[in-house]
Amino acid sequence: MFEIYDIAVVPVITGLVQLFKMAGLKTKYSPFLAVLLGILFGVFYFSSSIKEGVLVGLVLGLSASGLYSGSKNVMEKEKTDE
Repeated sequence: MFEIYDIAVVPVITGLVQLFKMAGLKTKYSPFLAVLLGILFGVFYFSSSIKEGVLVGLVLGLSASGLYSGSKNVMEKEKTDE
């Protein structure tokens, strides 16, 4: 089952999405990739069942999307404050 230290997968997903963006992925597709990667991690890394893996993967992918957009918004806010 999902343990609290497994939440470290979220920054891994964020980093993988960033690598894809550097390789040419359009920014508008990054949330979809994050959710897809989250589902893959959920099914293959955390899976005790497919349904549970997909649910955990959705949470991971959506969390990674939120982490990226939240940190991006904070960085943009700091630049405008200067």
